[in-house]
Amino acid sequence: MPGHGHSHGGGSCEHDHDPVDNLATSYNLYQKVDIANVQCLNEVTDGSGKKVFKAWSDRADRTHFVESDADEELLFKIPFTGSVKLRGVLIIGGEEGTHPKCMRLYKNRPNMTFDETGSVPDQEFELTRDEVGVVEYNTKAAKFNNVSQLCIHFPSNYGDDSTKVYYIGLKGDFMQAHREEIVIVNYELNANPADHKSILPDAANHSVS
Repeated sequence: MPGHGHSHGGGSCEHDHDPVDNLATSYNLYQKVDIANVQCLNEVTDGSGKKVFKAWSDRADRTHFVESDADEELLFKIPFTGSVKLRGVLIIGGEEGTHPKCMRLYKNRPNMTFDETGSVPDQEFELTRDEVGVVEYNTKAAKFNNVSQLCIHFPSNYGDDSTKVYYIGLKGDFMQAHREEIVIVNYELNANPADHKSILPDAANHSVS
């Protein structure tokens, strides 16, 4: 069946999904996420946001999830270990009203905060309630070349006081980062007296007339 998409609210949100023959192979970019440096703002439990990036085979595991704290918003800041061409995102949300309703994607904004989520996203999607992982949201590939860091903002949900996310799947192409070697020169901080001749005369070899 061909993919389909439609926009909402004057095109501000769009919803686009296609079947994929092998989702396990397609959604493997979690291996290229720099998990140690992933941040999730407004999470109830510190570090819980890191745990929603996992293998496709573990997507139905309900042991680990992230839940919002003060309100329904969540903001993920996701660094990669290289450069990514992002092609798609898949979200497994929480039960009933806790499932996120909209998703905004921002490219390469590592210091982003909630104060900046009012800016125009690189792409925005209206989310369908999906508790099993069958709905894909395909990105505009031309906008998501050379992604070193991705922010995902969930601004709202389906009516609950908090938002839950169990799984975030990322699909795309990965290019290893090439780092130039940096030569560090250690300068001698403590001078060696043997390397320097004294400019003062030896008082023992001079007499006072």
